[in-house]
Order: sequence, then structure tokens, then C-alpha cells
Amino acid sequence: MIKTLVSLAAALMIGAAAPAAALAAEPVDGGTLRLFWGTLDTTDFHRHTGTISLTHPFAETLTSISKDGSPKGLLAESWTVSEDARVYTFKLREGVKFHNGRVMTAEDVKKNFERIRDKVKGGWLTTAMAQVEAFETPDEHTFVIRLKAPFGPLLNLLAEGWILAPESPGWDDVITHPIGTGPFTFDSWTPQLSLKGTRFKDYWMKGLPHVDAVEFDVREVADASLALRAGDYDAAAIPLNKIATLEKAGFTIDFQGGTSWEFVSFNNRKPRPPFDKVRVREAVAYALDRKELMAIEAGRYGAPGNQPVGEGNYFYDADMAANDKHNAPDLERAKAILKEEGVTPSDYTLTLVSTVGSRSAGPVGQALRALGFGVDNRQYDDLGYQRALSEYDWDIFPGGSGARADIFLRYVRLMSDGPNPGLWGGIQDPELDALIEAAISTPSLEESRADYLKAWQRVMDHYYTIGLGQQPNAYAISPKVHDLTIGFNASAHRVDGGIAFAWIEK
Repeated sequence: MIKTLVSLAAALMIGAAAPAAALAAEPVDGGTLRLFWGTLDTTDFHRHTGTISLTHPFAETLTSISKDGSPKGLLAESWTVSEDARVYTFKLREGVKFHNGRVMTAEDVKKNFERIRDKVKGGWLTTAMAQVEAFETPDEHTFVIRLKAPFGPLLNLLAEGWILAPESPGWDDVITHPIGTGPFTFDSWTPQLSLKGTRFKDYWMKGLPHVDAVEFDVREVADASLALRAGDYDAAAIPLNKIATLEKAGFTIDFQGGTSWEFVSFNNRKPRPPFDKVRVREAVAYALDRKELMAIEAGRYGAPGNQPVGEGNYFYDADMAANDKHNAPDLERAKAILKEEGVTPSDYTLTLVSTVGSRSAGPVGQALRALGFGVDNRQYDDLGYQRALSEYDWDIFPGGSGARADIFLRYVRLMSDGPNPGLWGGIQDPELDALIEAAISTPSLEESRADYLKAWQRVMDHYYTIGLGQQPNAYAISPKVHDLTIGFNASAHRVDGGIAFAWIEK
């Protein structure tokens, strides 16, 4: 029963997606696939807290999030869940090899999860690992997770629990060269420049991958469309306003199954005046124009909204959206609140952290200036802004979060011990933690939804974060590339598609 509920919860994270091009019939092997797809934040995949786009091609997981958002077996061929939803038994695929040639066993899987549990703090699986009573290996092809209590998101979260060979260099400290089971070996990574891999000839999916090598450009590039048209990339994530141009040029456009969430967060861990007052944060919410901000972010594709998921999602609440007093901006009300709180905006220069190429940083800064504040907009690259946020020497951050395979992955970063908490200002709220923990501890989807909505209402009441809306994530694929489909989230490899299936026309 739990498996059904978890799968349904994942599927309901789906956003609108365009149909991918029809799969070609006769693949051709060879060539190098050049991609602009995302970034990598560490070679120790267990410690990863950022984007998952570039990890799966090199290291795989027990489950994989399919195009429709549901979990399917990757390294796990199948699984069963006990009646009390506390015991998950995974049947592992036989004959899977690590890139060093050794066959993966259940003991390897166990060692990975023990490492994640014992050595990784603040990662994606931290909350899940706290629920574990024991890991068991009845035989070399069976892995068992025994939980202290039901944990609804487990199957989806396991899609971000990478399995590496325990002999990977740095295993006892920080892994410096991951040895995985993916379709490509991890060859080299130059931060902010490139990530390269070579076809793994003993990959367990017979006949895959088709290309000899992959090269990811991991530089901060705001718009890859010109490089695509020049032939520098075979596929790339693109701005939404370039879709029509690239379609006319013959590129296939595909979308992730899930959507990205746009928001504005305050420094909640170390709030500085005047944002240490809830009503001052409320004033900022009155000053922001969601519709305008989402139009700037995504044009006609933007969907304004006050929640971490969009309309049509099971965890979305229409009444909460309709009754939001910030659906339309009210600058005069914002100024009145500041006056009531005794705040003179001209006395403050606010530190606004943003990413290079952020579309919302400018308009958010303008809204703050309209209230009379000074604004110091500090722009960083992908790794730089995460470091800056984690230092909590800032006031406000307009940002975004990509598609997530489970609703819990939206909320876990709002928890006191959540991964990469800086994006939401490092909230420290035990009552909020308790509501989220209640949502993941019940086998009832209805009860889980109710608890998540209570948690989000608390976020809104305290103005920890202001939701702006949702937008899709688009990719353009060269007409020379076949059988490359985009998944539910940014992961470049999954059990039912991705770069292992792609081939290049000669």
C-alpha cells in the first residue's frame, strides 16, 4: 500500500510537458555527446546537496525517477514493502559491475548507506537515515532497510542515494574520484569548466550507452542557444524565451516532467534589522508583484503562485491560493506597515544575494528601492552563491529550486537540519519541523497533504519565504541526436531514458 501511495505522490509532482520526438529505429554507436546540462558541486556524491543533473551518468541508485515522476527500479530490480510499511526488501540486479570491474553486491550497497548515515550531515538523505533501525543483507543480491516508523518518501529519496565502490579514493573522508556503476566512467572534472566521461564497456544495460564519451560544459552560461546553433552543443538547457527560435532552427524541444519553484527568502538563521521583524518581511511581500516577476522569469510559461507546488498538483491548495492577501501588490500598504513598525528604510542598505543571470534579482531590488531601502546586489556563480548563503551575511535572496521527485524534497530544506538550508535562510523552527515530520510519518496520503499544508501555512505566516510561482524547464536537442528524452527532473540518466540511450547521426 505504501508503495502505491509514494508512487502516486511522486506522479502528482508532474508539470506540463511537451511530447518528445519519436524514437528512431536503428541506433548508431560512436561519437562524443556534448552537453550543457547543469553543474556539479562535489566529487563525493554522498555529500551532494545541489543539483542532481550530472551524477547519475556515473553513479547509479536503487531507484530511478521515471519521466512521469514515479520511482522505478535501477540497481534494484524489484522491491517489496511490509504491511506495517517499516521493512523494504530490495532484489538487486545481478552482474552489475563497478567501473573498476568488480561485481556489485548487497554488502556494497549496505556500506554506502552506512556511510551516508554515519558520515554525512545535512544531506538529502539525512532525515531518511534517522528513521533507519537496521540495514540487512540476507544474501549477496538482497538488501533490506528496516525502519523505526513508516517513512513515505523513502522510495523516491533512494533515487538520490548513489552507490559507489567502497574502494573509491577518499572513502573514509571525502571521496575524490567516484567509482560507480553508471553508463560512463568518471574521467575528469574541472570546476566551472568541464566534466568528462567515457563509455563503460561492461555497463549492465546491454548495448548501452551508444556514444563513446560525454562532455558536460559546467560553466555559468545564461543562454546556450547561440552555442547550440553554432554546433558547440548537442543538447542544452535553454531559456524559455529561446524556444520558438530554436524550434524554427530544427531543434527538438523537450521539457522536464516537473517544474521549478521560484521564491524570495529572508535570512532566517541570523536575521538582521529590519528583517528580524515579521511585519517588515510582510511589507516586502506586499511590495512584490508575483505576476510581473513570473512574466519576467518565464514569459507566457510562468505560473504565479504562493506555494512550493503548482496548480493541478495533489499537494496544492486552491483556497490557500485564492485567499492570499499578496496576490496583488500593494505598495502603499507596504509603506504603511514599515511606518507602523518604526522603520525608516533609508537607514538600511540591504544585501541581496543572487546568481549570475538571475532574472528576478533586478525586479526584487527595484521593489525594495521603491520602499526606500538601499540595495547591494551581490551576484555569484552556482557554487559561489551557495557558499555565500551558508555564511548568513545577507538579508534577502530571490532564487529558484528545480523539479523534485517527491514533495518532501521541497520541504526538507525548510527543516532545521535540512540539506543546503541557505536557500531558505536556514530556518530554525521546531514546530515547523514537527509538522513536516508528521507529513512523512503517515501512510495516509490525505493526512500527509494536510500536514504539509499546515507546514506551509506556518512558513507563510512567519514570512520565512515568499512563493512567487512555477516555471517549466526546457531543453533543445540537435536534429543529429536521436533517442534523447528529458526526465522528470534534471538528472541526465534514468532507467527509462536519458543520455545512455542517445545516439548521434553520422
